[in-house]
Amino acid sequence: MTSQPPVPFNDLSRFDDDLIAEIESSVSRVIRSGWYILGPENSTLEAALASFLGAGEAITLGNGTDALELSLAALGVGPGDSVLTVANAGGYTSVATRLLGARPVFCDIDPMTLLPTAATVRAALETLPEAPRAIVVTHLYGALAPVQEIVAVADEAGIPVVEDCAQSFGASIEGRRGGTFGRIATTSFYPTKNLGGMGDGGAIFTADEDLAARVRSLRQYGWGAKYTIERPHGRNSRMDEIQAAIVAVQLERLDANNARRRDIHRRYETAGATTVRVVNTADESFTAHLAVVQAEHRADARAVFDRFGVKTDVHYPVADHRQPIQPPDETWSLPSTEHATDTVFSIPMFPELRDDEVDRVCEALGEL
Repeated sequence: MTSQPPVPFNDLSRFDDDLIAEIESSVSRVIRSGWYILGPENSTLEAALASFLGAGEAITLGNGTDALELSLAALGVGPGDSVLTVANAGGYTSVATRLLGARPVFCDIDPMTLLPTAATVRAALETLPEAPRAIVVTHLYGALAPVQEIVAVADEAGIPVVEDCAQSFGASIEGRRGGTFGRIATTSFYPTKNLGGMGDGGAIFTADEDLAARVRSLRQYGWGAKYTIERPHGRNSRMDEIQAAIVAVQLERLDANNARRRDIHRRYETAGATTVRVVNTADESFTAHLAVVQAEHRADARAVFDRFGVKTDVHYPVADHRQPIQPPDETWSLPSTEHATDTVFSIPMFPELRDDEVDRVCEALGEL
């Protein structure tokens, strides 16, 4: 065992003094304004997010799960419908789908990228007894799935695509940001995200004005006018002004932080591991939200990192179709998904990692 302090998996306390001062100033501005919910800070953030992404509109919400749920609700998903998604991404889309009274159904993933592809989506559509009402493409670990090809398959079937960009915000394909390919996209501002706040928050993005209007209504009780409820499935999902102000500050640093993450990931890719596989490659389509490796003997590989004092985690250990909540009469053939959940684990990845800490992670990788 090393006598050095452990390398943390993440550390949200490592903000630099300039960032802390800027956030404190922004929070003070909100406190002095007397406006704490859906005010000018939210409006400013929505405009900045839409501009950054190249989306028509951005709409802030209470959290990322609400963003998924309200996106699906805006697309008309309801009781008796199904939503196609992957089963290796933590279960968030499945939760949002069930909240609408709908049923999650699953496609398998590519065994190398661990993402859905046009082929896996098409294969699922061919085997399902009826077409899903929507397809959710999760850009897992910060890597963009081949969303253009998936959208083409979905368009053939007349099914709208939702992009889940919670882990990939800022990633691009040939200069076009993820989140602009489907009918609607979502993100989360949970503190550990690449673009995170200091509490909960989320947003949706769309170029469809009607969808945007539906989500704006649904986030506030389904109102058409104040105190006039016009839409079903409305709720209170409003982002507070303090979180909006904090996320706006963080947005200004996002590209630089993502670049630092990619630099760290490149170190991991070239660390010389032979018995484990670093899943992703650092390029513009990958924000390095998580640094994920695969090992056929996961417990043994994690033990090597423990010996070097490097913290690890697993994202994600239980596939959606294997969760206890799943109906017992449902069976799914998802071999690549099941292999992934049995073999993946994550190593430290956040932009404030020190170079000596990155060195130690690389030393552990080199032992493998």
